[in-house]
Amino acid sequence: MGTTENELGIRKWLEDQGHTLVTTSDKEGEGSKFDRELVDAEIIITTPYASLSRSSDARLTLHSFHPGYLTAERLAKAKKLKLAVTAGIGSDHVDLLAANKTNGGITVAEVTGSNVVSVAEHVVMTILTLVRNFVPAHEQIVAGEWDVAAVAKDSYDLEGKVVGTVAAGRIGERVLRRLRAFDCKELLYYDYQPLSAEKEAEIGCRRVDSLEEMLGQCDVVTINCPLHESTRGLFNKELISKMKKGAWLVNTARGAIVVKEDVAEALASGQLRGYGGDVWFPQPAPADHVLRHARNSYGGGNAMTPHISGTSIDAQKRYAEGTKKIIDSYLSGRHDYNPQDLIVYGGDWATKAYGQRKA
Repeated sequence: MGTTENELGIRKWLEDQGHTLVTTSDKEGEGSKFDRELVDAEIIITTPYASLSRSSDARLTLHSFHPGYLTAERLAKAKKLKLAVTAGIGSDHVDLLAANKTNGGITVAEVTGSNVVSVAEHVVMTILTLVRNFVPAHEQIVAGEWDVAAVAKDSYDLEGKVVGTVAAGRIGERVLRRLRAFDCKELLYYDYQPLSAEKEAEIGCRRVDSLEEMLGQCDVVTINCPLHESTRGLFNKELISKMKKGAWLVNTARGAIVVKEDVAEALASGQLRGYGGDVWFPQPAPADHVLRHARNSYGGGNAMTPHISGTSIDAQKRYAEGTKKIIDSYLSGRHDYNPQDLIVYGGDWATKAYGQRKA
């Protein structure tokens, strides 16, 4: 739904209102189409795939891109910009501090919840892929080989392991719920705000006050927090050294939350037994990206995929519908946005998910 071909399904809907839809994936370098159109843009849509952009008459211009970044420099040129929508979740491509100060405050919104189920399922799949040492086993089959012992020597059960999530928001909570069925020894979470006592009892999880304390107890750690100033490069060599030796680390949040070279080094040294996820820094990942080829001493421990966890067909339908609803709220003048979809609004922070901030 988010490709330049399908355009979130909103072309006819916009054209019937007299607007013109323009799609582009030209968003890099000086003089890109994205930069040229941005000066007249009133609405920007970012999509998980190629670029969607909409240009129209003087009354309205809308553009979208992937993954064109709305930096402070770009925002300074966007004199008409009022709304930036993420067709999905994750608005770290927008300089949110600058957005609050631009044009009286740009509204930044995302379709909260649109892909949380998809990502949570991907997290559980990745955990099992790592713990059971699935990738090397599959690679044997493709290569025409058969060496059960080579795979089994690094294959474990998830049952009886301690699993912790960094953040227990919409995705983290769903991961914990799905893991309950595996009879883990303990389910832990670290978050600035606790789940309700009722939810903790229902899920069978426990909050840990210190991130380092939680990491030291976990056999598996999954990262489910947003990217902002406090989480960029969070999992570096120092923090990884606080993890239980031989733990598995899963990251479906943002690639820049980990220091890729430090993750690769931890895999090679045995501090980490495996790393998996589908987020990279930068994206798209270059062919020589260190996490494409990082392995543990057994020749496994890599469960990386391209950024697909939140883009199942079901998720695409949800974020396309949600994007249309946000735009309709703006175009109609109602501005009756779902509160949970708002990141910044009216020059102020509408959520604490990107760090606890002041106006």
